[in-house]
Amino acid sequence: MFPSLYISHGSPMLALEPGASGPALARIAAELPKPKAIVIVSAHWESNELLVSGNPRPETWHDFGGFPKALFEVQYPAAGDPQLANTVVELLMSSDLPARIDSKRPFDHGVWVPLSLMYPQADIPVVQVSLPTRGGPALQTRVGHALSTLREQGVLLIGSGSITHNLRELDWHAGPESVEPWAREFRDWMIEKLEADDETALHDYRQQAPNAVRNHPSDEHLLPLYFARGAGGRFSVSHKGFTMGALGMDIYRFG
Repeated sequence: MFPSLYISHGSPMLALEPGASGPALARIAAELPKPKAIVIVSAHWESNELLVSGNPRPETWHDFGGFPKALFEVQYPAAGDPQLANTVVELLMSSDLPARIDSKRPFDHGVWVPLSLMYPQADIPVVQVSLPTRGGPALQTRVGHALSTLREQGVLLIGSGSITHNLRELDWHAGPESVEPWAREFRDWMIEKLEADDETALHDYRQQAPNAVRNHPSDEHLLPLYFARGAGGRFSVSHKGFTMGALGMDIYRFG
């Protein structure tokens, strides 16, 4: 059975400057059997309702600005999987989670940046599930539970976000050894509660975690963690690290 993963995808520049995350992602992919398909929740597809990408040939969407031309030239030509997308919708509906197909959705950078480092051949079909942010952690836990049986069918489930994500307080010149205490304290609290499987505290992180709102002024980059946790099993840390002083680059495995 496949695990589920939570990947901190960092800046879009990770695709060109992978740092320590690139080898970590490549190692994780090499340790797993090759998936038949990937189902991924990205922080960059916020929505009001649950949507599932049914696009058979998603384009590579460069959904950002201000980066070098070389980044806009990166392509990730993985196929979609409309049949799997329909299965995902059926599983969600059977768990009382209304969902429908979006037949035009491209790959945002929360999808193609980490996958380009894990599976650079782009030869594994990818289906994306949207992120209804108003539903908070509890909804993402339910979505993960609903799709967990896909792990038994050779499908890799991924939540793509960032364990800390306050872009206004980043130091773009800081090295990996420079970490803001308020970011580290939050990350360490999250790991502690994940290890304890304390769902009540995790769902209430904005009130209970140290510096929660400072680390996540909005929570779209943390919510994919709850999808991965809901879909998976026993928690473990696959990679820990920070970049730019306060941008957490951790990768977690469930199962």
